[in-house]
Amino acid sequence: MPRIALYPGSFDPVTNGHLDVVRQSVILCDRLIVAVGVHSGKKPLFSTDERLKMVRDVFAPVAAKAGCAFDATTYDNLTIAAAQQSGATIMIRGLRDGTDLDYEMQLAGMNGAMAPDVQTVFVPASVLVRPITATLVRQIAAMGGDASSFVPPSVAASLKAKFPG
Repeated sequence: MPRIALYPGSFDPVTNGHLDVVRQSVILCDRLIVAVGVHSGKKPLFSTDERLKMVRDVFAPVAAKAGCAFDATTYDNLTIAAAQQSGATIMIRGLRDGTDLDYEMQLAGMNGAMAPDVQTVFVPASVLVRPITATLVRQIAAMGGDASSFVPPSVAASLKAKFPG
């Protein structure tokens, strides 16, 4: 039975932290599905299509190099429901610090109660990417700063296109 993992997030934008989690995750599964959350109440910087393109452009080569099948999709329901609908038995969650752990443990507990067949796997961020958040990246770029140290090159170009000048 193939090991299918779902890695959910907003990916607005994709960061080096996300890339770090994917690099660690592709060795844990046979197929990795990155699921971009679409929430009508939120106004992301990048459209759903732009985020899906970033996800595919950045993560697909990493998965291919590891021999892991890759797919990208969207979801607008409960994350655990998206995992079940995709056939995933593994939910990937990245951790940066203890605050993330506290929150993610609560989610894992609730998800486990709703879907005991889906196991949450925590992937700790590597030291160099722990401080990176998509929120901070957006703020840096919006204020004219250089966010290229925190995102893959193609994403840096997309940020510059959003915030020229």
